[in-house]
Amino acid sequence: MRDTAPRAGRGRGPVTVFAAAALAVGLAACGAGDTSSDGDTAAPGGALSGGLTVFAAASLTDAFTEIAEDFQERYPGVEVTFNFAGSSELAQQINSGAPADVFAAADTATMEQVVEGEGLDADWAAEHGGSGRVFATNTLRIAVPSDNPAGIENLEDLAGDDVRTAFCAEEVPCGSATATALEASGLDITPVTYEEDVRAVLTKVELGEVDAGLVYASDVVAAEGRVEGLEFPEAEDAVNDYPIGALPGPAGPGLAAAWIEAVTSAEGAAVLGEAGFGAP
Repeated sequence: MRDTAPRAGRGRGPVTVFAAAALAVGLAACGAGDTSSDGDTAAPGGALSGGLTVFAAASLTDAFTEIAEDFQERYPGVEVTFNFAGSSELAQQINSGAPADVFAAADTATMEQVVEGEGLDADWAAEHGGSGRVFATNTLRIAVPSDNPAGIENLEDLAGDDVRTAFCAEEVPCGSATATALEASGLDITPVTYEEDVRAVLTKVELGEVDAGLVYASDVVAAEGRVEGLEFPEAEDAVNDYPIGALPGPAGPGLAAAWIEAVTSAEGAAVLGEAGFGAP
C-alpha cells in the first residue's frame, strides 16, 4: 500500500541550516535577566530566556523545526540549537561530554545507552521528569524514487540481484528496525550501502543513486513528491518508540521542561502526526 496523503502546509518563519547534521533555529533574545540556581534565566515578566541545546534523531528534523517555530512565539527570549544526527551517534556525543539539554532518540535502547552511560544521572533524571517519556512512534516504509524505475512493489523485490538498495547502519535505530523486519520476513537482502542515519538513506533514494531504501513513514512525508512510500507487513514487527528526556546541561531543567512540554502537548502531537509519526 502506498503513502499518498499529502502533508498539510502552513506559513513558517525562516530556518537557518548550519550543517547537514546540525540545524539551528535562531530565536530572538529579549534581553538578559536573572539566572536561577538551576541555570535557567528569567527574562523581565518571568518569561524563560537563554540558550537551549536539543539533540534529536535525524528523522525528527522537520517536525522539531516546526515545533520550534511555535516555541519561538511563546518564548521569544530563548535561543534553541538543534543537533540532528543518528541516535547512536548522538548518544556517544552525550556520553563523551557534549553539552546538551534535551535528548530525543528514535528508540528506547539508545536512550538507555545515555541513562546507563556517563551522559545522564538517573536520580537527576527522575527528579526532572525522567529520561524515557515516549512521545511518538514511527514505522518503516520502502522508499522508491517517484517514478519507481525498478518497479518495486514489495520487500521481496529488494532481494533481486539487480536491485540497488540502501539501509541504515545496524547500530542506529532505523538499521536495527530494518534488521528486525528482515528477520520477520525471512528474506536475505544485501544493500549496496549502509548509511549513518535515515536521512542519508532518503537522500540516496531521492537522487536516484539506489532503487529503494528502508526509511520511516515520516521521511516519506518529508520528501513529499520526490519519493513514493510502500508499506510492507513486516514493518509492524519493528515499530520504533521515540523517547525524550531532559539532560543536566547548561540551560537548566526549566528550559528543558518547557521544550519537552511543547513536544508532548496536543499541539506538538498534531505537528508530529502531520509529519507522519504515530501516537505513542
